[in-house]
Parts: sequence; C-alpha cells; structure tokens
Amino acid sequence: MKVEFSKATAKGKKMKAIFYEKGKDGKMKKKKTISFGAENYLDFTTGATKEQRERYRKRHTNSRENHNNPMTAGSLSFFVLWGNSTSKQSNIRAFKRKFNLT
Repeated sequence: MKVEFSKATAKGKKMKAIFYEKGKDGKMKKKKTISFGAENYLDFTTGATKEQRERYRKRHTNSRENHNNPMTAGSLSFFVLWGNSTSKQSNIRAFKRKFNLT
C-alpha cells in the first residue's frame, strides 16, 4: 500500500493523506483520502512544546481513536503531527516505516 501526503484542501484541516492500493490489474488505485489536523491549532511540528505533546498523546491514548489503523485521522494526527520529531517529513517517514507503507 502507498500513501501520499499534502496540504489539505478541506476547509479547516492542515494535511491530507491519500492511500493507494494495487488493483487486480496491478495498477495503483486510490483507496481512501483522509484530511486531518485542525488548521487553527498548534501541533508538535508547528511550535507546540514537548509538554504539550505529552499531554496530547496522553489525552488521545485512551480515547476511541484507533492508532493501529493507519487510515484514520486519529492515527495520522498522533504519529505525523504529534510524532517524535518536530519535522513533518521525519514523522511521515517514521509513519510509513511503522505501517509498512511506501
């Protein structure tokens, strides 16, 4: 499975992830598009502190969000916007490795 990240086109969202999978003909086909991250709020990649990151992760760890499924807004926000690095690119690479995506 493949994923591409870009700036969101949905109003009020920061980013979007487009997931692709191989069809029966062997070509990559779009499976799902997910917009995530509230546009008007800080995240770890836009200036939030480590303390804010820890509070966010603690607040969202025991929630209804499924962080084991890469195709959820909760998982994308948790690992990309609030990941271990302040670099979105670094967090995207880690997300792809974690879920075995290209």
